[in-house]
Amino acid sequence: MSQSINQSRRNLFSRRKSNVTRPPWSKTDQEFTDNCTRCDKCITACETQIIKRGEGGFPEIDFNLGECTFCQLCVDVCPEPVFDLAQSLPWSIRASIKDSCLTYEGVWCQSCKDACDPRAISFIMAVGQVPKPLIDTDACTGCGACVSPCPSNAIQIGKPS
Repeated sequence: MSQSINQSRRNLFSRRKSNVTRPPWSKTDQEFTDNCTRCDKCITACETQIIKRGEGGFPEIDFNLGECTFCQLCVDVCPEPVFDLAQSLPWSIRASIKDSCLTYEGVWCQSCKDACDPRAISFIMAVGQVPKPLIDTDACTGCGACVSPCPSNAIQIGKPS
């Protein structure tokens, strides 16, 4: 009985569902925020400086600042049990294209494709139209390299739907 009361209290006062992206290989958001001491070591260690202090001072990724190279420096420097390198992938996020993509307005742009090292973004040709982007979600690593070069802020990185 006591355990169910404690579980009910925990659910009542638990943090709201977060839609932020934590550093790669992070455990669940609940485990991450329960154990992270907000020491900023991962922020300082990040070679591309895309980890920033987010809500509550917890580290989160900002792909507008650059891409993740999966260097693992954030994992290596962290003294807390917030990462799990045994996960098969660093994270389950992928890129998607929003309606604000310039190609939907008839503008020829392929800045996202040019920035994508795994070549997960291709463009489909159509007669009388500018090529439209297509993301291969199996090839996409969620690194975010396509985000900052996009002139219309049309790339979104998140959990696949």
